[in-house]
Amino acid sequence: MRKKTVSFLASGRGSNFRVVAEHVLGGNIHGKLGILISNKKDAQALELAVDFGMKAFFVDPADFRDRDEYDRELIRLLREYKTDLVVAAGYMKILTPVFVTAFRHRIINIHPALLPSFPGTHAQEQAFNYGVKISGCTSHFIDEGTDTGPIIMQAAVPVLENDTIEGLSARILKEEHRVLPESVRLFCDEKLEVKGRVVRIKK
Repeated sequence: MRKKTVSFLASGRGSNFRVVAEHVLGGNIHGKLGILISNKKDAQALELAVDFGMKAFFVDPADFRDRDEYDRELIRLLREYKTDLVVAAGYMKILTPVFVTAFRHRIINIHPALLPSFPGTHAQEQAFNYGVKISGCTSHFIDEGTDTGPIIMQAAVPVLENDTIEGLSARILKEEHRVLPESVRLFCDEKLEVKGRVVRIKK
C-alpha cells in the first residue's frame, strides 16, 4: 500500500497540525506530509510547516472575487502536490461545495464537542454554558453543512464540579490530539468505509 499524502488547512497556531505531522514523521501514520495552506498571513502554523520541511502557502481571500474562486485555488494547489487527504486543523473558514465535491470523504475535521450537539464556533463555551455533564470532541468528514459530516471517532470529556471553560477546553484539546492522529492513521491504512452517514472502521 502506497503512502497517502496528507495536506493541511489551518488558520491559527496549528497545535492539531503539529501533532498529526509529528505522527507522520514518526512513522505512526503510514503517510507523507504534503503542503499547508492558511487563510491568515500571521498564522503560526505557516512557520511550523516550514520547520517540518513542508511547503507552506498563505492564500489571501481578499485576492479572489468569491469563496468558490478562492477554494478553486486551494484545490489547484492541493492537487498539484498530489494530496490524498486534507486535514482541517483549526481552519476557521467554511469550505464551499466546490471544495467538498473535489475531496469528498477526503477532508477530516476535528470539532471540540460531541456532535451533533454544539456545532459551529465556540463549541466548548456553548456546551459549558448549556450545563452539560459530558462534552468531548469529534472527528468527522466534512460535508456541505456546518459540522454535519459523517462521524469517524468521538471521545468523551466530563465536565467537573467548579470547572471553567479554560479547564474544559484544555482537557478536550488533549483528546483532540489523540483522536485526530488516530483518525488520519485509519484513513491512511484504508480502514475507513463511508456508507451514507455511517463511517465503519474495518478490522
